[in-house]
Amino acid sequence: MADQQSTAQNQGRRHKAEGPKKHIIAFIFSILLTVVAFSAVAAGEVNETFIYLILIGMAILQVFIQMAFWMHMKDRGHLYPIIGILFGVVIVITCVIMAQYWVWWS
Repeated sequence: MADQQSTAQNQGRRHKAEGPKKHIIAFIFSILLTVVAFSAVAAGEVNETFIYLILIGMAILQVFIQMAFWMHMKDRGHLYPIIGILFGVVIVITCVIMAQYWVWWS
């Protein structure tokens, strides 16, 4: 009797299975972002600055989709990896700014 109650409690605590639906939607969205970025570059007659902005925007969206759906960063318990990734982004941005500053003023 006690085993049945503990089994029922454990089943209630388990997370609901995600299933393939969210992964398929994320995959389709990733393909769509890739097609939009490719189309912007293939058009050729679009302003170069606008193409760069579209490519950067699509890349940022792609990173968020990959991290949320494939790396499961949206779930609980991923605070330290998120902090590490953000720290890495800060370091990279700092390095790029300093490299630009070094090249520009030297």
